[in-house]
Amino acid sequence: MLRAIERVDLSTLHKWANDPDIWHMLGGWHFPGSMAAMERWFEGLQNEQLNQRFAIETIDFGLIGTTNLIEIDWKNNHAFHGVMLGEKDLRGKGYGTDAVMATMRYAFEELHMERLDSSIIEYNESSLKLYLGRCGWKEEGRRRNWYFRKNRYWDSIIVGITRQEYFELLKTSNYWK
Repeated sequence: MLRAIERVDLSTLHKWANDPDIWHMLGGWHFPGSMAAMERWFEGLQNEQLNQRFAIETIDFGLIGTTNLIEIDWKNNHAFHGVMLGEKDLRGKGYGTDAVMATMRYAFEELHMERLDSSIIEYNESSLKLYLGRCGWKEEGRRRNWYFRKNRYWDSIIVGITRQEYFELLKTSNYWK
């Protein structure tokens, strides 16, 4: 289930924000952060019209990660999407697929987005399988030497899915049935 991020989530989010094993798999760059910085970030979420962030919660395990729609272009109906499962023991069990599918459902069926985009570090094979395999996204390009991790540069794989591709995926997979 996707829900709003709440103040009670901050200690868990803070732990994940300071876990290098999580962040070396994600785009962007990160510094270790304080709880005070996490609280300032949380306060800013309420005023964000172009960046929507959600908690991923399960009945059995509670908060397990986050997903987002950011850099939303309301005129042209597209956004950048990312997902992060912070609970390492729950990876590879379908929660990532459910989170991406739920985010797409919200974006395409509620917000009327035309497309979603993302980028994946070339060595993140689990994310490539998730997006390009189970979730129906397409590889749209590559930015060479984009991310610096592990003392070298890695390519950024640009991926995306259109509204039409999402609805075709639903017909062939019967995902929500």
